[in-house]
Amino acid sequence: MFGISFPEITIILIVAVIALGPEKLPSALVEIAKYFKVIKKSINDAKATFDQEVRIAELKEDAKKYKESISKTTETMRKKLTFEELDEIKSGLNSVKDTLNAGLSDIESSVNNTLNEAENSLNSKQNSTQNLAQNSTPNSAQEQAQAQPEAHPQAQNSNPTQNSKE
Repeated sequence: MFGISFPEITIILIVAVIALGPEKLPSALVEIAKYFKVIKKSINDAKATFDQEVRIAELKEDAKKYKESISKTTETMRKKLTFEELDEIKSGLNSVKDTLNAGLSDIESSVNNTLNEAENSLNSKQNSTQNLAQNSTPNSAQEQAQAQPEAHPQAQNSNPTQNSKE
């Protein structure tokens, strides 16, 4: 204890017996024991307080690490949720895009069908018009040809010079 060996303690006790005498020595030893006990208690309290402060500091560091870990995890989870939400939005947009493309394809095919029907109808009407024009042109020529011979005999009958020569 305190770096004092047994022979040194023995020498201190012999000096104390000579200096204090046999009557005061037991009370002096009790007082010295009380002082040692108080000193030991103070040292143990200081040591316990120091250990407690060290543990508190360690707990604070651990708490800080856990807090940072929870913050990072929360941010990571939020990022994951954000990425999941973005993926959900992306898939939603892709489905809307597919639906719009399908609708656009339907509209294009409908417009193409309508245009084809209109072209067919127009071609049909043009063919009908051409057929009518072709059919009416020879009939008109025949009608004119028939009308001209009739007009000539009348013209011959109505011409006085020709009647007088006959």
